[in-house]
Amino acid sequence: MDTLVQLASMLRSKNSGPFLITLDIFFDDLATYRRVVQSNVLTEERIRTLYNLAEGQLLGIVFFEAALGIKITYRRNISSGTCGDRDVYGAQQHAPLMNLLIP
Repeated sequence: MDTLVQLASMLRSKNSGPFLITLDIFFDDLATYRRVVQSNVLTEERIRTLYNLAEGQLLGIVFFEAALGIKITYRRNISSGTCGDRDVYGAQQHAPLMNLLIP
């Protein structure tokens, strides 16, 4: 097994406006992309658990084979830049995905 961070060529997070976070995962080749997708590790339940998201907070997981990428979008608990926000740019939110084991 490998971790997701070992397989991905890019694993990042960013704001998608002040109220959303987007997680992007890209791969260098089709075989690796398909391995991750077919592993069924990136499920809505797993993402909600990793990010402690309430029902309805996860907006979606999009698998886009043409770009060898996966996009996950969820609602932020606190809007970007307001009091209590610890990551204004949403740039450190990909960390929980890094050590997911992919068979």
